[in-house]
Amino acid sequence: MAADLSASAASTAAAAAPAPVGGADLAEEPRRVAAADLPPFKLGHPLLVIDDVHVVYKVNADPTDGKRSNRWRRKPTEVHAVKGVSFTVHEGETLALLGRNGSGKSTLLKVVAGMLPATSGQVLSDGDPVLLGVGAALVPDMSGARNVIIGTLAQGLTRAEAEEQFDSIVEFAGIGEALHRPMNTYSSGQAARLRFAIGTALTPRVLLVDEALGTGDEEFKIRAEKRIDELHETAGCVVLVSHSLGTLRETCQRAVWMDAGELVADGPVDDVVDEYRSTVRHGRGG
Repeated sequence: MAADLSASAASTAAAAAPAPVGGADLAEEPRRVAAADLPPFKLGHPLLVIDDVHVVYKVNADPTDGKRSNRWRRKPTEVHAVKGVSFTVHEGETLALLGRNGSGKSTLLKVVAGMLPATSGQVLSDGDPVLLGVGAALVPDMSGARNVIIGTLAQGLTRAEAEEQFDSIVEFAGIGEALHRPMNTYSSGQAARLRFAIGTALTPRVLLVDEALGTGDEEFKIRAEKRIDELHETAGCVVLVSHSLGTLRETCQRAVWMDAGELVADGPVDDVVDEYRSTVRHGRGG
């Protein structure tokens, strides 16, 4: 679980000198952004600080020659999934986290949510971050209705408060009769909608959304985006992962781009998305 955020820790982690985004070179130091360079909106105090986070784990790899006689001789391979990533997210801010598959985005979100330990570095947050997305599991053998109660209780509601929130959560999810079936019978869209409805019922201070807006019909996407906008009114912050660059442009003010576990750029969302698209189009990474 992320440590509590203090002013002194936040100032230490945010001490990197800001510089504008421009001219992608994956070998360069990551470019950071000053608050003054962002589009005009009210920035509050830091709610989430990610400070020099590394994630290293080992997997068993098959021999590269592919010979049947060698397949039993699997050797542990070290994977450095996240490499010294640091950034701060402020109150009232929606941050896009973008990059190609395998860039370390989802791994980083799991660290922030307390689902995966960091090898080194630290995560400081104001409140417990809530992770939504295709990998944010509830209890698959239980019904959606039962998961609504379990999910809200896990966020700190009393039983009476959970039951009071039940109807509004079910209405927002819009999954119909599927509510009474086990979640392991759900489509990916139904499961994502229910997770999103449960996770945003209490308006968490730090909300992490991993592709949850990319699943489901257009009507639900519009409602979900509106719900994220409402979080700004209640002084939370959002970190949003999506391969839909249009969604990121519409929803976020700022973007962080990761590639091969490293932070490549950090700046206004339009600038970072344009740079990312240009780099991908020319086959240089991303």
